[in-house]
Amino acid sequence: MDILRFITAGSVDDGKSTLIGRLLYDSKSIMIDQIDAIKSHGKNKLNGILDLSLITDGLRAEREQGITIDVAYKYFSTPKRKFIIADAPGHIQYTRNMVTGASNANLAIILIDARNGVEEQTLRHSLITSLLGIPHIVVAVNKMDLVGYSQDVFNDIVIDYTSAAKTLNLKDVQYIPISALDGDNIVDQSTNMPWYEGDPLLNYLETVKIQNDVNLTDARLPIQYVIRPQTEELHDYRGYAGKIMSGEYKKGDRVTVLPSGLESKIKSIETNGKEVEEAYAQQSVVIHLEDDIDVSRGDLIAKSDNKPSVSQDLEVMMCWMDSKPLVRGNKYLLQSNSRVVRSIVKAIEYKLDVNNLSKQFSPEEIKLNDVFKATIKTASPLVFDSYKKLRASGSAILIDETSNVTVAACMIQ
Repeated sequence: MDILRFITAGSVDDGKSTLIGRLLYDSKSIMIDQIDAIKSHGKNKLNGILDLSLITDGLRAEREQGITIDVAYKYFSTPKRKFIIADAPGHIQYTRNMVTGASNANLAIILIDARNGVEEQTLRHSLITSLLGIPHIVVAVNKMDLVGYSQDVFNDIVIDYTSAAKTLNLKDVQYIPISALDGDNIVDQSTNMPWYEGDPLLNYLETVKIQNDVNLTDARLPIQYVIRPQTEELHDYRGYAGKIMSGEYKKGDRVTVLPSGLESKIKSIETNGKEVEEAYAQQSVVIHLEDDIDVSRGDLIAKSDNKPSVSQDLEVMMCWMDSKPLVRGNKYLLQSNSRVVRSIVKAIEYKLDVNNLSKQFSPEEIKLNDVFKATIKTASPLVFDSYKKLRASGSAILIDETSNVTVAACMIQ
C-alpha cells in the first residue's frame, strides 16, 4: 500500500484544520478518547457541532487565537491508501512553516473561502507550491454552505484561480466545492450540490496517481554512513549505506562517486540484511564496490553514464525563514542531503512580489518569508541536479553557523 503525503494551505480561517478534522472523523480515524476530549472542551461547540479543528490545533496558543501556528502532522489510512497530512499555517508570518510542511509533499490542498475568493495568501501559497514542485494540486472551495451552494460562485473562483495557475505553471489542478464544517463532498457526495459531478475529496485522494512522481531514470544515492565492522568474521567488509533518492541500481552497474569523480562497479547490493540483484528509489540499501576507493558520508553514488552537476557556484530560489534579515555577503552552512559545506551569499538577484509575481531587482536586504533568487558560493564542491529535474537532489537548506537555526529553504536552479 503506497503513501500519499499532502499538505493543506490557505488564508487564515479558510477551514484547513476543520477539513483535516472532518477527513479523520468521517473516515473513522479518530480514537474515542480524542472525540471525548473535544466534546469536553467548553469552547469547542458551534451550535452543538463538534469543533473538529482541535484535532490538529494542538498548541495552546493556537486554541486561544483560533489559528494554526505550527505544522501539525496527522496520519490515517483507508483500505486503499495510507496518508500523511501536514496542516500548514495560514498567517503570512508563518509562511516559512508552510515551506517546511510542503517540502516532501506529493499533493497540496489549497483552500479558498467561497465568500472571499482568491486572496493574497492564496497566491503566496500557490507560488510556494509551484516553487517546491508539488505535482498535484486540489483547490478546495470551502464554506459553500455560506454562499447557498452557488455554482456561479464556485465557477467564478475556478476561473480566477485557473488564470493564476497558468501563470505559475501549475499543471495537475483539481477543483472541488466543499463544506468542511458540514462534511459536503469530503468523504461522501454532497446532496446540496448536485451540479458537481466529480469525486468527493477523499475518493480523489485515494485514487490520484502518484507512481509516476518517483524518478526511476536518474540514479542518486547519497551516502549516510560507511559501514566497517572490522571484526574477524567481517574483516574486509566495507559497505556504503543510504536511501536511494531516485533511479535504480543493479549489480555490475558502473558508478561514479561524487564529488571526487572516482569510478568503480557495484559488487553487491544489500537491503533488509539480504543480498539482492537490484534496488530502487525509496529503498534503504548498502552498496559494495569492486574497488577499494575513498567514499565518505556526504558523497553521492551515481551511474557513470548519468551524472549530476558538480559546482561551487549555485543559482538558487529561496524562501527566507529567519527573523534576522539576509544581507549580501552573509556566510552560512549549506546542507544538501547528507553533505554540509560552508557557503556565502554572493548576490541577491531579485525578490518576488507574490501579489503580481513581479520581480524587484537588487533588493538591499531580504526579510522573513521573502521569496527571492540569489547566487551562492560554496567552499567545496556540491553535487546536485536542478530542483525542477529532481526535487530530492536539487533542494538544500541554509543554516546559521552560530545558532544552528535553519534560515532558508533553497531550490537549486
